[in-house]
Amino acid sequence: MSVERFLDTNLFIYQLEATDERKAKIAGELIREGIASGNACISFQVVQECLNTIRRKADVPLDVADSRRYLEAVLRPLWQVMPDMELYHRTLDLQERYRFGFYDSMIVAAAIGAGCRYLYTEDLQHGQRVDRLRIENPFRA
Repeated sequence: MSVERFLDTNLFIYQLEATDERKAKIAGELIREGIASGNACISFQVVQECLNTIRRKADVPLDVADSRRYLEAVLRPLWQVMPDMELYHRTLDLQERYRFGFYDSMIVAAAIGAGCRYLYTEDLQHGQRVDRLRIENPFRA
């Protein structure tokens, strides 16, 4: 498996909540293009974080039916990374090497494991390189 871009949870939340129009537009475009081209992916962690947020923490939580529709239409087509021992070993190595938090390390490890060149997130340092992966904040002005 090798795709160019890994999309972090915050993109999906911005797309759904649309409280920040600029971020919602950017996130929506990246998600739509990723699904259409097949050149973007997410991990099980992004699916879990997204579902938890849209069900419980979002400004306007989605009901179960809408959550299922979003899961099937948006998350499922992008979902490529499942947990395995290699992912956890890579996560621990990255956490030690870069001093990222555990869950940020797991996102970076998933992106590297998927062969991505870019990780789109606002949670890490824009422009930072981790091996061949470049961290990009798509919302940076």
